[in-house]
Amino acid sequence: MRRLARPASRLLGSSARSNPRAFSADAPGVFDEMPPPPPASPALPRRSSFAHARQVLGGTRVLGFCTVAGRSVDDHAGTEPPRFTVVPGDATVDCPGSGALVGVSEAAERVCRVVSTQPELGIASALDALGVAVSPELVAEVLKNLSNAGMLALAFFRWAERQEGFRYTAESFHYLIEALGKIKQFRLVWSLVETMRCRCLLSKDTFKLIVRRYARARKVKEAVETFEKMGSFGLKTELSDYNWLIDTLSKSKQVKKGHAIYKEMKRKGKFTPDLKTYTVLMEGWGHEKDLLMVKTVYQEMLDAGIRPDVVSYGMLISAFCKSGKCDEAIKVFREMEVTGCMPSPHVYCMLINGLGSEERLDEALKYFELYKESGFPMEVPTCNAVVGAYCRASKFQHAFKMVDEMRKCKIGPNSRTYDIILHHMIKSQKFEEAYHVFQRMGMDGCEPQLNTYTIMVGMFCSNERVDMALKVWKQMKVKGVLPCMHMFSALINGLCFENRLEEACVYFQEMLDKGIRPPGQLFSNLKEALVQGGRISLAQEMASKLDALRKTPLHG
Repeated sequence: MRRLARPASRLLGSSARSNPRAFSADAPGVFDEMPPPPPASPALPRRSSFAHARQVLGGTRVLGFCTVAGRSVDDHAGTEPPRFTVVPGDATVDCPGSGALVGVSEAAERVCRVVSTQPELGIASALDALGVAVSPELVAEVLKNLSNAGMLALAFFRWAERQEGFRYTAESFHYLIEALGKIKQFRLVWSLVETMRCRCLLSKDTFKLIVRRYARARKVKEAVETFEKMGSFGLKTELSDYNWLIDTLSKSKQVKKGHAIYKEMKRKGKFTPDLKTYTVLMEGWGHEKDLLMVKTVYQEMLDAGIRPDVVSYGMLISAFCKSGKCDEAIKVFREMEVTGCMPSPHVYCMLINGLGSEERLDEALKYFELYKESGFPMEVPTCNAVVGAYCRASKFQHAFKMVDEMRKCKIGPNSRTYDIILHHMIKSQKFEEAYHVFQRMGMDGCEPQLNTYTIMVGMFCSNERVDMALKVWKQMKVKGVLPCMHMFSALINGLCFENRLEEACVYFQEMLDKGIRPPGQLFSNLKEALVQGGRISLAQEMASKLDALRKTPLHG
């Protein structure tokens, strides 16, 4: 079989771009001692994603129907919150009066582990056997942890609502909406909205959550329509809400639409733009590196008689730094000082990041010293910016000294600190060192997060060590962390590259079962590998399952 081009590096950005042929020469030590690749996975289960969806949804008929929901808000008025226990185990303690339930996180991790590792048909019985009592706190935390697996979040919610102690809360609905929105199941999302309306749980936050998910799915028209629907649900929109909409669209790479809303708002005269309006527009155009529009908005703000504050100055500095014009950013910084506007830690952080990106390490460190002299307490983001500046200059030992300083100040490090170091180590082809850092995270009291696992899986797959990627994958699943689309893409591409087609299809099926829609390039790579490997019928089967997922929305 002709080997495929390396798609994993494209999916994961620079953290996965490395020289595959340099791998064995540059990093022999740790990797030579690692175990050989595992045997091939068993044959792919032949069950359609549509059948899975029907199985998940078949148990109850609550969502979207006010009359069959079973319990109203009034049913719980004045009742004592359910007590939380875990059986077996003695680490869970109920704390009367405080509302804090010690052990919820541990129980949530156990639940997520069960949900993510059991076959779909066995989830409910496995959760029953787990012996975890349901509480609003537990449900919310589990749904939050399942935010990258909408199908599993839905399956858990269906199980939980049948348990004693379950209560419908806005928080749990919001986490479920977030999970389903990520897999674009908006019809089901709206049935949840109807259920929330019947239970008097709707708020602006509900609609803003849906708007954000539409915006990130590039469904701009639907996002704006959802925002406008708030009024029909008795929720009055204000200037702050329009500012939020412009900000959300801008952060979803739709700053042109956000700017059009701003212009329409000015034309109609319903609201007068304020400092926040101009600030979010400057931030949006800054992300697009469109300095002309940043300056235009800034001038419009001045013409409206609005003076910049530390946040708007910060957006100017950020825009210049993102565009590689740190000298312009420094001019703005000096202008702040002249006008008596004291720079915030965030301003220093952006300057350090920008100068570090241009490999102007000495200047970055100068502003770090100014930051400390200004009397601000040490903060994680600013320290992470210094770590990144050292790493870009390949001064990793200095970066680790900064990490030690963070420990002494008791402000970290956090997983983002390690992600920065790992990213630059991999970019510098220091694969062995990166794996050592990854292994050390847990011992340092900083557990890897989803992004960390994604970085490591991408590194191993890009360097033809899928066996080690699978080892990291297994470690992640044991911790109850669920893989995202990028992780699946890197692993499946890596398996195809090594001609392990059966395993690639198993993980592709798992991706579909979780309701995650694969990017088109990923399926093209898988299909090409299967066809070239003579597995045409399997390629057709995968195509039909993907088609079923795309065409069959879930229903509540």
